[in-house]
Amino acid sequence: MIELAASFDSQLAPLAPFLIYLIAGGLIFLETGVLLGFFLPGDSLLFSAGLVAASTKNVNIVVLVSVIFLGAFLGDQVGFVFGRVIGRPYLEKHSSARIQRMVANSERFYKQTGWWAVVAARFFPWIRTFVPPIAGVSRMNYYKFLSANALGALLWGAGITLAGYYAATMPWVKTWSYAIATFFICASLVSSLVNYLRRRQ
Repeated sequence: MIELAASFDSQLAPLAPFLIYLIAGGLIFLETGVLLGFFLPGDSLLFSAGLVAASTKNVNIVVLVSVIFLGAFLGDQVGFVFGRVIGRPYLEKHSSARIQRMVANSERFYKQTGWWAVVAARFFPWIRTFVPPIAGVSRMNYYKFLSANALGALLWGAGITLAGYYAATMPWVKTWSYAIATFFICASLVSSLVNYLRRRQ
């Protein structure tokens, strides 16, 4: 990620601050809110934006982090609503035994471990694009999704951006984003295992 971020750094640095805010927030929104945006390199973009903010006084890190947080948060919200309002009715209209089993399994998964999954998915390229619509299709509790989405957007969007910002002067900060990702991934796996053992009992 660091190598790719360096190339973004050189591309973003010459731009006006407004364009940097717009590009960073817009691309993060597209990656998380539009299914066709799954290929966008969100992690590298976030880290690079932080590096640019640290290297110039024109880019306000508070504004940058706020814009990125909103882009990440609203993107997942759009994906969830898309799955709930469009995806679920479509699947019910074109239902088959196989689709019914898949939906039932998804509903069970999101009911039991969906909160952790939404948070942890932020740190997985591609997966973070598809988890919100599937949560919507699975009718995950909206308020649980809302809180998980907010925390995920904060830890991933703001966290990696700040890691890039402070890494300019404190290289050890680079490990922050990976430590956060490891914690939530492990927590998600442990939660899944506990629920599995509880169902067996």
